[in-house]
Amino acid sequence: MSQADIDLNTLASDIKHWGAELGFQQVAISDTDLSDYHHSYKQWLSNGFHGAMSYMEENQEKRLQPDQLHPGTLRVISVRMDYALERENSLAPLRNRNRAYIARYARGRDYHKLIRKRLQALADRIQNAIGEFGYRAFVDSAPVLERAMAERSGLGWIGKNTMLINKRAGSWFFLGELFTDIPLPIDSADRDHCGSCRACLDICPTDAFVSAKQMDATRCISYLTIELRTAIPIEFRKAMGNRVFGCDDCQLVCPWNKFTRLSGEADFSPRHGLDDSDLVDLFGWNEQEFLQRTEGSPIRRIGYECWQRNLAVGLGNAETSERIVAALRDRLHQSSPMVREHIEWALQQHGE
Repeated sequence: MSQADIDLNTLASDIKHWGAELGFQQVAISDTDLSDYHHSYKQWLSNGFHGAMSYMEENQEKRLQPDQLHPGTLRVISVRMDYALERENSLAPLRNRNRAYIARYARGRDYHKLIRKRLQALADRIQNAIGEFGYRAFVDSAPVLERAMAERSGLGWIGKNTMLINKRAGSWFFLGELFTDIPLPIDSADRDHCGSCRACLDICPTDAFVSAKQMDATRCISYLTIELRTAIPIEFRKAMGNRVFGCDDCQLVCPWNKFTRLSGEADFSPRHGLDDSDLVDLFGWNEQEFLQRTEGSPIRRIGYECWQRNLAVGLGNAETSERIVAALRDRLHQSSPMVREHIEWALQQHGE
């Protein structure tokens, strides 16, 4: 079958139906025009807000022009998959200073492989229906402005906290894309529904938001605990509290997340108690235990040294006890110079 013989409206409808059958909560289609995002992205880089994420500076033309990333691309099929396992959006776990807070998305298995596999299955169904076609799947794995493309497709709008927000599902979801050379009909973009609300801007522990939709990533706890590979600046350590991998504050207070939809994906269920773990227990893992217990987890990508660094800061912010001080002292001379610096800081917080 040639593309000229394809009923594109019917195919677009089928693609959305197949996507739902494969476990995506929504599928939408956009063109490749990201010109509205060029200036803000280049300005963000110019301000140095990307910090040590040098990869954000690379392949700018491919990032801003999807048809250069995958030649022949005419449309982008964007998908979202919900990952929330609870409807309560509470800050209470952040007040339990002796427990580790790990961002919700990272408590289960790494989502990349799961979504990529589903996108490939979607591509296979399209191919079975129309024959060979050009495509490439992406899941946060290449220079792709996924939130911009998802916004253009109508999956939601980029909120003041820079997250994509959907008025029927909030923001607890993953994104993926299928670039294709099929000239499918495109969907309409949604408008911004943040209004005058600034809850996300006001809650940020480190004042990472320069303004609405403008974040200085070098101040963001997610950046500090995941992307940064050197010492965490002292000015941010107290504000980190018990957040040892990522930060959800700006999503927890977003009013739109009252519409959170729960995920039925078993892979997103917490593993090894990472939704409610004791800081001292996690700090006690040796490197082999870390590798074993983070297998298939997004946490593994930061490595054992940064994991220990983050936990040391968390322990410095915990309630003073003999157990915590003993755990820190025990690791003091067994750690790398970078981790040792954070342990020493933590001990100082407990008067040592």
